[in-house]
Amino acid sequence: MRHLLTALAATTMATPVMAQDTTEAAPELTFERVFASPSLSGPTPRAPKLSPDGRYLTVLRNREDERERYDLWAYDRETGEWSMLVDSEALGTGRELSEDERMQRERARVGNLRGIITYQWAADGEGILVPLDGDLYLARIGGEVVRLTDTEESELNPSLSEDGGYVSFVRDRRLWVGEVGAEAQPITPAEEDTVRWGEAEFVAQEEMSRLTGYWWSPDDSRIVVQRTDESPVGIVTRAAIGATGTQVYDQRYPVAGSDNAIVQLFVMDPDGGNSVEVDLGENSDIYVARVDWAPDGSAIYVQRQNREQTVLDMLRVDPATGASEILFTENAAMEDYWINLSDNYKFLDDGRLIWWSERDGFGHLYLLDDGGWQQLTDGEWVVTSLVGVDQSAGRIFFQGTRNDVLEQHVYSVDIADPSAVRLLTEPGFTHGAQMDGEGQTMLVSRSSDDTPPQIYIADQTGQRLTWVEENALDADHPYAPFLASHRPTQYGTIEAEDGTPLYWEMVTPEMEPGQRYPVYFYHYGGPGPQIVNRGWNGALRQAIVDRGYIWFALDNRGSNNRGVAFEQPLYRAMGDVEVRDQSAGTAFLQTLDFVDPDMIAIDGWSYGGYLTLKRLQANPGIYAAGISGAPVTRWELYDTHYTERYMGTPQADGVAYEAASAIPNATEISDPLLIIHGMADDNVVFENATEIISVMQENNVPFEMMLYPGYTHRVAGEQISPHRYNTVFNFLERNGIVPPEASD
Repeated sequence: MRHLLTALAATTMATPVMAQDTTEAAPELTFERVFASPSLSGPTPRAPKLSPDGRYLTVLRNREDERERYDLWAYDRETGEWSMLVDSEALGTGRELSEDERMQRERARVGNLRGIITYQWAADGEGILVPLDGDLYLARIGGEVVRLTDTEESELNPSLSEDGGYVSFVRDRRLWVGEVGAEAQPITPAEEDTVRWGEAEFVAQEEMSRLTGYWWSPDDSRIVVQRTDESPVGIVTRAAIGATGTQVYDQRYPVAGSDNAIVQLFVMDPDGGNSVEVDLGENSDIYVARVDWAPDGSAIYVQRQNREQTVLDMLRVDPATGASEILFTENAAMEDYWINLSDNYKFLDDGRLIWWSERDGFGHLYLLDDGGWQQLTDGEWVVTSLVGVDQSAGRIFFQGTRNDVLEQHVYSVDIADPSAVRLLTEPGFTHGAQMDGEGQTMLVSRSSDDTPPQIYIADQTGQRLTWVEENALDADHPYAPFLASHRPTQYGTIEAEDGTPLYWEMVTPEMEPGQRYPVYFYHYGGPGPQIVNRGWNGALRQAIVDRGYIWFALDNRGSNNRGVAFEQPLYRAMGDVEVRDQSAGTAFLQTLDFVDPDMIAIDGWSYGGYLTLKRLQANPGIYAAGISGAPVTRWELYDTHYTERYMGTPQADGVAYEAASAIPNATEISDPLLIIHGMADDNVVFENATEIISVMQENNVPFEMMLYPGYTHRVAGEQISPHRYNTVFNFLERNGIVPPEASD
């Protein structure tokens, strides 16, 4: 431990914020209030979009009395007035969604939302396609709403064609197309139940962020349609155990090392005629990562990823014949690494391509021009999003961590002179942004530790033109009654064993001198999400702190936005380096004189639930308790695309799988453990929980569990969420992990 303590001397140390006198005590912030309506984060509009002509801004706005129900609203930039276009409750039928649509919503992480969850502007700006309760509507700015479908089946993946002439959707595993206002007809054949047309396969939805399976040409003359044959995929019998009964689903789930679905692409006319198959190569064991049309419709571009996810070919496809050629090949940035897929690219009207790559060790933008590459951004930071392109001015807008890894900002750069990068957003906030298709107007969201999410419209220089949602923390804000007890977030770094700085964040309760406090140590730990940032973190964290606990989190090696070398250590080594990095965070906490070193509890969900198990196994006696939510317990049970990216296959890398498993050492867990799982989980299937539960029971190892009938990987809701967190803190209290009593 000496190397860690030495490193602490050069670290940003935590300084406790001691209790202060307040003239008026804040009301108690309960978990019930945290998840009730209205949201304590204030209005939280979703899916903001600018109309094609830029006049209107549309958003999905949640209700004050029902925070998870969204309606469609429009803001007229000329009059400065808001109006509701579609009232989801008044127009909706309340019809139960099909199992396919429920699962698609889970894949899109919107399974908890009600009302309108997505919409699409027509190309002419005169109407908006609105799916609601499994049917489709066309809403117009003037207030008229036309119903397009009325069926018991759900219309999946609905879309208006690029030129606005057609409505398309998937029903009964077939793609249906019809002119707007006319009755749609199926344009793909009816086949056996294992064949689906127009839908992305499971791993594309869950792991590749590709939620669609068909793509319209710019002039509406042709469609690329995916045909998916799931017959090679193994079946996981998923018992969706509910409160009043159990439904059994034979789910096609490709576990690591098993066969994937066979994906083909066909190009056809809007009536299904003149169909040709796209040449994806002789090897069918590949992933179709992305599909795009050239702006003029002259070509289709398909990103083909190999099964090992180390090579990505950009195919250029002839829409008339389906013939393909390789435009370029992207390789993993280093040996023993993988390719991170991205949506940060754009085909320009003049044939050039803006492309995101990690080829120099950090995610940056490049320009492909007539076969040659020009790097547009560089440095030891990452571009996290391509926001927009003004093609007439040759200017690119992007989001990145150039100024601060904990704050994402928006920047612009000229293609002709990429050395001059301009900062367009205000320091002190972390940002997100999107632009209209012409790259003229920017929609910016921002937040900070003490500022809930705000949204505004800005020009190309970043100058704010008008607020969309100022969400000011004034006396009328839902969070206003709790401001008196709001605690600031503190940030710092410690060093990993190899000297890499690891960022942490901490929120302390009002503390009395000489007292020591318990720690609620939250972690995720897996590839991807960056937990530590300077953005708004909502009221849940504050409710935990209000109970007298210190809230702490640390980003270990393997998380994103730090470059290839920071992510790479997880390669063939899950359950190893992240455990050691989080242990370094524990050792740091134990040096703080206001932390009770015997009362550090750890909690995580999904990969974080897995990490709880691995941390308890690696460091028995260090943690006062662990909460493991929806954990992967054995990586052979998880899906191909995610697992094999980091772990290879069980057949070729069996030793790595054995070392990563949480099952062999389950009996070594000696600290209090609470396992939580949804009993209808279709992502981290319930077998992950039952396997470790069985091993611990058969070996007389004590633990506690809380299971949620009918809930999938997302165990959440206005009543279920407080139940979950009350369960967690009742568990901690039963095990003596409680704050010190306040002195009189």
